Amino acid sequence: MTSNAPLVDQFQRRISYLRLSVTDRCDLRCAYCMPERQTFLPRAEVLSLEELHDMALGFIARGITKIRLTGGEPLVRRDMIELVQALGRKIGDGLEELTMTTNATRLAEFAEPIREAGVKRVNISLDTLDRDTFAKLARRDSLPQVLEGIAAARAAGLKVKINTVALKGINEAEIPELIAWAHSQQFEMTLIEVMPLGEVEEDRFDHYLPLSAMRERLEQSWTLTADDHRSGGPARYVTVAETGGRLGFITPLTNNFCDGCNRVRVTATGQLYACLGGNEQVDLRAALRSDNPGDALNAALDVAMKIKPERHHFVIDKPGSAPALARHMSMTGG
Repeated sequence: MTSNAPLVDQFQRRISYLRLSVTDRCDLRCAYCMPERQTFLPRAEVLSLEELHDMALGFIARGITKIRLTGGEPLVRRDMIELVQALGRKIGDGLEELTMTTNATRLAEFAEPIREAGVKRVNISLDTLDRDTFAKLARRDSLPQVLEGIAAARAAGLKVKINTVALKGINEAEIPELIAWAHSQQFEMTLIEVMPLGEVEEDRFDHYLPLSAMRERLEQSWTLTADDHRSGGPARYVTVAETGGRLGFITPLTNNFCDGCNRVRVTATGQLYACLGGNEQVDLRAALRSDNPGDALNAALDVAMKIKPERHHFVIDKPGSAPALARHMSMTGG
């Protein structure tokens, strides 16, 4: 027997936001995210586009109103636009918003098609405007393609938000310039603390920059006023008087935000992670491939609501700190 009951966890949080990874593959190798020689999933393990679509419809039937397509890098997946178009047809029919997080390397090609499919805004990961720093951090000299993709998104009428991971000794001195640039383009911007997910070659402790410290530094030059804007995610916002723009802070380490969590993540292999910082998971691929996928998916979602934890326990408190979890962010979906 299928259920259309809303998704509510044991802490009475209404789950209305799905972050759906369509691939773990990426055309960049950002040092804080993955090793240079990352081993990606065999393609046979990844859900088909049809399975991703069917699963998304199951979530929508249970009250999910916002879906963010993620990766890895979602636009490296072949025929990805077909999934965007199919989900876009659900906007206004249960789905309120379809968005995407991308590194923008391929956005010049896809900005117009995804806007036509119903995507109105994209989050773009960009940690620096310096080409040498970008090449060192991403291990690919792709900044020109990224900037071309950002320009194409703006030209297509997509609302753009820039996501920047704040990294001590790498981009911290450039962050005010990056904020000013984003705001001059009428882009929102969000700063993110580095997250301890997966083994990488470098010690994340060396580059961990608490955003409380970054905010104090910004306030020495700028006037930051609290803004009650909410985007559906964990960011908390301020308005910068001098630039006229909005700036967000995502602080998984210095200011835990789990009490208002409204989201779950599903990997490209159909594993639902109830928390970004936990190992609690449910196998939705098995449900989708069962004899009665509708009922099996609903039963799996009910289990997910029972195992979703109250909060994560991220910490980077000393050199050599082990990752909180073995899996990389590219596996979980951003």
